[in-house]
Amino acid sequence: MTHRTLVRALLTSAVLAAGVMLAGCDSDQISLAQNAKANQPVPPKLVAAMTEKDMDMQSPILVRLFKQEAELEVWKQNRSGQFALLKTYPICRWSGDLGPKVREGDRQAPEGFYSINPSQMNPQSAYYLSFNTGYPNAFDKALGRTGSQLMVHGDCSSRGCYAMTDEQIAEIYSLGRESFFGGQKAFQLQAYPFRMTPVNMAKHRNNPNMPFWKMIKEGYDHFEVTKQEPRVDFCEKKYVFDAVKAPGATRDPVFDASAKCPAYVIPEEIASAVHEKEQKDAAETAKLVSKGTPVARLNTGIDGGMNAIFASKIPEGNTGLSEGGDSQALASMSLARAPGTIPGTVNPPKPNLAVQQEEPVVATTSSTPSSASTRVASANASDKSTSDKSTSDKSEGFFSSFARKVGIGGTADASKTTAPPAPAAAAPAKPKVAEAKPQSVVRVAPKAEPKQAAKPAPKPAVTTAAAAAPASTSSTQLAGSAPVVQTNSFDTRFSAVK
Repeated sequence: MTHRTLVRALLTSAVLAAGVMLAGCDSDQISLAQNAKANQPVPPKLVAAMTEKDMDMQSPILVRLFKQEAELEVWKQNRSGQFALLKTYPICRWSGDLGPKVREGDRQAPEGFYSINPSQMNPQSAYYLSFNTGYPNAFDKALGRTGSQLMVHGDCSSRGCYAMTDEQIAEIYSLGRESFFGGQKAFQLQAYPFRMTPVNMAKHRNNPNMPFWKMIKEGYDHFEVTKQEPRVDFCEKKYVFDAVKAPGATRDPVFDASAKCPAYVIPEEIASAVHEKEQKDAAETAKLVSKGTPVARLNTGIDGGMNAIFASKIPEGNTGLSEGGDSQALASMSLARAPGTIPGTVNPPKPNLAVQQEEPVVATTSSTPSSASTRVASANASDKSTSDKSTSDKSEGFFSSFARKVGIGGTADASKTTAPPAPAAAAPAKPKVAEAKPQSVVRVAPKAEPKQAAKPAPKPAVTTAAAAAPASTSSTQLAGSAPVVQTNSFDTRFSAVK
């Protein structure tokens, strides 16, 4: 047993050292291949899972990442030759927005298809262990996109990376290492904004990144229908999946990301299966849109996301742009055990409260008035009752105003005159509107009037906000309208690279 362990350690050193030399590092770094963290064995539970799923320890792997779900999947090839899901890891932290990385320093975690070879495995990472995603790939470079050292690593801290816990990255690293021992020259990393389902495509239909997402969805669909790693090429500044030489061609097509595409074909069995899936997904997406599926709100300054299991363990934790961020979901996970150690320095994503306060909140129509809409109506009535005397007189008319003044009006009118603390009543009215948000309100783009409502001089602004409320009850408000809030740029907020 001791001899076998020694031989294995030497083989590990040889494989990783070869990768280091290929990367052009100096000879001092070869010793890093002997790092104890990089040689941790695959955990017994994972070994048992492989046996159950008919997988060899050293068979090829494939990794998929999803920002919105904050999950990393490790797929492994079974003995039938197809890839099957081995384990799903919650992502502790990712930064930026939904969408691809564009330039150095934008804090964006990359999206697309990348290849990870032994030289990209870093046993001496400042974040426990890591591997380089390979960004930018040929497609990114063809578009002039920049960035460097974009990693999947431990320590739950991200400035453009996908961060796991140390325990998680140790497992993922060991699975990659074993696949290299088995002869896999590189494993594929697929990074997506979300699972490419009809529901998510409908929700994000107005996002400016949708053309790019539809392009990488082709690769997603290739993998889904074949359960094989799709071959990835680039030409005409776009992705091409599973291309082979055309009938009669004497050699394989040569691709250049910036050049015109060569003649190629996609095998019929793959092309037909992918086409059928695309048609089915498109029909389902159109159906969801026609039913009024709400459009996902564009990012207004929230920096990335975090899986709910981690957010539930942090004081004032928030999932940011990831799913499961409501307090009820986090509370339900608070007793669950986190998959790894969460450092005390973790900085969870925080909502942009300033933007949210400027946005007006408008009640939606409903066949049965809810308690939330009742509170909105009550708040509006309270605001209206505190209007100044001259405004009230103008709106009532001469006779009704006169009758109220001399005390012969109805009880409803009398109640308006018997509310001396008018300014005090106006102040709590705004929070009541905010309380209605979770049940029956939608946000609309900021206008000039809402900005006045945020100022101390209150009454005309409140009246304006109240008058704006019925406008949102139009039947076309939610059908397919896109938020006009622009996606936030991190250029002026952050200077850190990655």
